[in-house]
Formats: sequence, C-alpha cells, structure tokens
Amino acid sequence: MFLIGVILFALGIAISIALHECGHMWAAQATGMRVRRYFVGFGPKIFSFRRGHTEYGLKAIPLGGFCDIAGMTALDELTPEEEPQAMYKQATWKRMLVMFAGIGMNIVLGFVLVVILAVGWGLPDLRANTWVEVGELTCVAPFQNDDGSLASCTGAGPAELAGMKAGDRIIAVNGEETKTTEDVVAETRGVEGVANFTVRRGDQEMMIPVHVEQVPRKFKNGRTGNFTVRTVGAVGIKLEGKNDAHPIEKYSLLPAIPASVGFTGDLFVKTGEALLEMPSKVSSLWDAVTGGERRSDTPISVLGASEIGGQAAEQGLWQMFIGLLASLNFFLAVFNLLPLLPLDGGHIAVVGYEKARDWFRARRGLAPGGPFDYLKLLPVTYAVIVLGGAYMLLTLAADILNPIQW
Repeated sequence: MFLIGVILFALGIAISIALHECGHMWAAQATGMRVRRYFVGFGPKIFSFRRGHTEYGLKAIPLGGFCDIAGMTALDELTPEEEPQAMYKQATWKRMLVMFAGIGMNIVLGFVLVVILAVGWGLPDLRANTWVEVGELTCVAPFQNDDGSLASCTGAGPAELAGMKAGDRIIAVNGEETKTTEDVVAETRGVEGVANFTVRRGDQEMMIPVHVEQVPRKFKNGRTGNFTVRTVGAVGIKLEGKNDAHPIEKYSLLPAIPASVGFTGDLFVKTGEALLEMPSKVSSLWDAVTGGERRSDTPISVLGASEIGGQAAEQGLWQMFIGLLASLNFFLAVFNLLPLLPLDGGHIAVVGYEKARDWFRARRGLAPGGPFDYLKLLPVTYAVIVLGGAYMLLTLAADILNPIQW
C-alpha cells in the first residue's frame, strides 16, 4: 500500500505540473500564439506526435514539463511563419493571460481537491491557535536505553528548580516564538548555558531563566532506522500541545463550495507564510542531512512529498493524501507568482513593467518602447537558478538521508 501511495502521489504531482503547462498552452493557442512543443517530463524523448503547429510528447524523467511558446521573449529565434504570432508582440492582456493561466490551473486543481476533502472528510480549522503547555516537570534522564526510552532518574530537573509549574504556557524560548512542542524542543536542544523561557501563568507573563543540562540523546534516521547519538540540551519538561480548533465536520456538495473558498483563502495565507520561512529552514535541513532529527515543518522535495503520500495511503489517511496534494498545488501557484525569472511571476513583472513604461512615455508624447531586454536580468536569473537549485538539492538530500516520518 505504501508503494501504491507513492506512485499515486507522484502521478498526482506529474498531473499537477502537466496541467500547469496546459494552462499556458491553451491560453496561448486561444489568443493566437504559436505553441511549438508541449512535453511532460525532461530528458530523452519517449514518444511524440504533431497536431497542427504543436508537437506533443512524453520524456523519460517525469519531474516536470514545459510549453514552448514561439517568441516568449525578444531573444527567441523565430521563423518567418512564427514572427506574426510571437508572444512578445501580442497585446499586454494576452501575454498576462497566458502567464497567469498556468498558475490558475494549479489553483483550480487545488480547489477541486479541497472540495473533495470537504465532502469526504471535512476541513480542518487552519485559523486555530496553537500553544504549548508544561504538562509535567521531571528530572533529566542521563541517557537513553537501547530501545530509545529514557533511563530512570530522580530529583528535580532544571525547569522545576527554576520555578516553572505544570500548566505554564510556553510562549517563547530565548525570544523565539514557540507554537508547537517541536518548536520548544528545537529551541532548547541547541542551548548551552541558560535558556530564557517566556511563559504565561494565568494572566501574568514572566521570563524564567533555566540552566540547561547537556545530555546524550539518540536520533533515529527516518531512512535507515539507525540511531545516532548527539549531546543536546534538556530541562526536564513533558510538553503538551494545545489548540482551540473547531471540530471537523463533513459537508454536502453545495455547502462545501463556500466552505472550500474560505479554506482555500486560509491555505493561501499559510502557504505564503511557509514560503517566507523557507530561507530560515536551511539550518534545519542541514541538521537533518548531517544526522540530526528531521523536523516535520522542514520543506520537502517531490520525493519527500511522494513518500509522505505513501505513508498516508499505508495508514489509510486519504484525507491527508488529498490535503497534501492540494497544498502542493497552492504552493506551486504562490511560488510561481514570485517576481523572479525564470518563474511565471518574473515574466508577469516584465510585461507589467513594459506596460507601465509605455504609459509614462505616452504621457510625455513619446512612442512606446521596444521589447524589454532580458539580457539585463541574466545575472539575477542565473543567481535564482543556482540558489533555487542548491536549495532543491539540499531538500532532496534530506529526504533521501533522513525523510520525515508521519
């Protein structure tokens, strides 16, 4: 079942990317542009066929796809037949429509998946507040047993000695906000010396300095199942994750539509927040690659997403499978909106610049300017490709060496 889930999720990713490129292709064809090629996958060609001016085909590596529109930029070499249909010569609204169409396909597909989720299982509450409370104060075990359980210990631990009490709500550790138990653990383990816990006790907020003990702890590799031992900080707290989420309720089809619209809006906000946090996750990914614990909130590659899809299928959690695939489509949409080449958002920004530039030129009685010179943005484009590629390789390495386990 795990293998079936992995294959199905990988297929879902492939379909999502293929439909993204279909959006570009269909919009280009509908507005009179010439599409030379539409391929699913990269690498060696498996097969292709031609219909009209377009070659359709499948390539060996199913990790993406592309749509080759004639004259996407003025740098594109064109035949005399293609010249009148060159994309860069078309009206601004047509070019904008083509670039937004791919993003729109991912939004539509994601929304359909959300509706299926709402009808089949119900929608989770994305606006729920989460927090962490001190469940129990304990001593700090000096080591772990062979099976990973904590060794016995006696006496008060550092947190109890510092004055923390059961029921305290942990707001931050050393100024870093902590909304989940993983956050508290991550911010505490790396501390040597004193960790300042900001807690709320009743209506009172206070800071409690806690002397962190350094102890050996075992970390399980998600790929091999082997344990590595590292020295980390511990303070003797059993944490409890809390939230004020509403109970999940299933919807019939018609009520599911407005509910899905609201959920999609919340998911877009969460996706945007996750995108902004991606640079700060580099250290966590590197930690996972070098033998540390893999946090569940670190970014994942296509491989990692497919493995989580397989785990969800294996455990019968199809709502998680569908929700993850919907989230992936919304991420593709938001990511492609970034105003950076070679992303769709970069091309949209260029078209918007040309339109704004010509408007100001018209106010001054000047003729419209020529096509934007993409060569001026090549250094930035290369930088985006190199940095983005390095991030993808780091994420892929983490998914191969130490995948997330659900």
